[in-house]
Amino acid sequence: MRRKPMDEIKQIPVINEKAMNKEDGAESGAESISADQVQELDAKATKRLLRKIDIHVLPMMCLICLLCFLDRSNIGNARLDSLESDLHLTGLQYNDCLAILFPFYIAAEIPSNIMMKRIRPATWLSLTMLLWSICTIGQSFVASYPSLLTTRALLGLFEGGFFPGANFYVTQWYRRDECGLRMAVIFSCATIAGAFGGVLARGIAEMSGMGGLAAWSWIFLIEGLASVVVAVGAFWGVCDYPASATFLTPLERNAVQHRLATDTGSLSSSPSSSSPFSTKPILLALRDWKIYIHMLICMAGFCPVYSFSLFLPTIIRNMGYSANTAQLMSAPPYVLACAFTVGASALADRCRRRGVFLLGFQGVAMTGFVVLLAAGGRPGVQYVGTVLAAIGIYPQIPLGLAWNSNNIGGSLKRATGIAMQVMGGNCGGIVASYVYLSRDEPRFVVGHSILIGFIGMAFVLTLFMTTWCRRENIRRDAAAEGEAMANELTAEQKELEQELADDNPWFRYTI
Repeated sequence: MRRKPMDEIKQIPVINEKAMNKEDGAESGAESISADQVQELDAKATKRLLRKIDIHVLPMMCLICLLCFLDRSNIGNARLDSLESDLHLTGLQYNDCLAILFPFYIAAEIPSNIMMKRIRPATWLSLTMLLWSICTIGQSFVASYPSLLTTRALLGLFEGGFFPGANFYVTQWYRRDECGLRMAVIFSCATIAGAFGGVLARGIAEMSGMGGLAAWSWIFLIEGLASVVVAVGAFWGVCDYPASATFLTPLERNAVQHRLATDTGSLSSSPSSSSPFSTKPILLALRDWKIYIHMLICMAGFCPVYSFSLFLPTIIRNMGYSANTAQLMSAPPYVLACAFTVGASALADRCRRRGVFLLGFQGVAMTGFVVLLAAGGRPGVQYVGTVLAAIGIYPQIPLGLAWNSNNIGGSLKRATGIAMQVMGGNCGGIVASYVYLSRDEPRFVVGHSILIGFIGMAFVLTLFMTTWCRRENIRRDAAAEGEAMANELTAEQKELEQELADDNPWFRYTI
């Protein structure tokens, strides 16, 4: 968005640090001061406000994300503990049980994000988490292929609302150049889930036979019960939107909403259950070709992510290691991926760039899979390939999600667009379920080649979108010469801005 330069501002109401500490949040905390004082005071107050939001918003979302991915991917660990033989799975039946989750997951995403707009996030997220936790526990007691298929389908249906909902939720608290790091912190818990899941599965393997249950049953049962406990706590632990946040003073709530408004103009209004609902932003999202490009990029990113989360223990075992060793060796790639995921998104936020970082990590990911292909029978080199692949694929997800959400105007269009993007990503999950087949063991040449192809497609599309966004910003800058600045919009112009969303002439794309 175009905003007034500092030298054009005469008197600006800002919130100073003394006012931020007032419990009553009285309007006396807003002062009219000179433009020279704005940057110093606003930087201090903003830092304190963001730290307060981070402390109250991120921890519970991170914990839910960790358990969400743990409950979805723990079947890969259960496979090493005789899941297939105990359930008499043959041929592609195991892969079918992986794939069945995703169509139901995809179907839930847009309706779930619309519900996030309509009711309290705490109510919606805790309810969906409770339901998927019950499904995870149900997997402990399956005795056949059909029953495992059923529980996996229900798991996908109830988990489908969390990830797109979490990313939309972040955009309602933070400015566009602050979202990437927060999304990365939340998504990094998916990598932690991969590392933690392998170590936990190794310990749970020692419980085999206790209570008449196999080790794989205990994996589902223990992790499902942990999710139930967190789901109950999430009802009170998840904060709602800034306008109703009880941990903020009235003055702070106004400050958060003002920051969002100055970032994207009147397009950033925070939703609530009482907000007017319109189907027009949904239709705008469904007709936006840019979102479909991001869906393809996300699909090409999620395909290797899901392939890793579902098959990494199997890939490592086929390097010649035992099942228990493979469980433990699956942890380090995730730990390194977590560090790069958070670090890359923090740097991207600081630089206010997304596309160039995506291109870099896509290159690293392709290098990792090429190493896996070329390593032959050298387990150490193959393992290095898995580390490089993990470092390359995981940072792409929060970078891509932040990029798409940054470039969508309007809260409901953004909610729909994020859900569409994650829908595209989870189409990659369907493909991932069949990338690594038992008949391709031990080197999985076909599987690695498929993933190189997907990441290569994402590289081309990312390069295209980066170029298009840069050129479109230049075109809008040239067209806007002599027009009213964004801070001087009339009521009619603001109404037009809401109608056009990110197509309005004052909107600027993140590159």
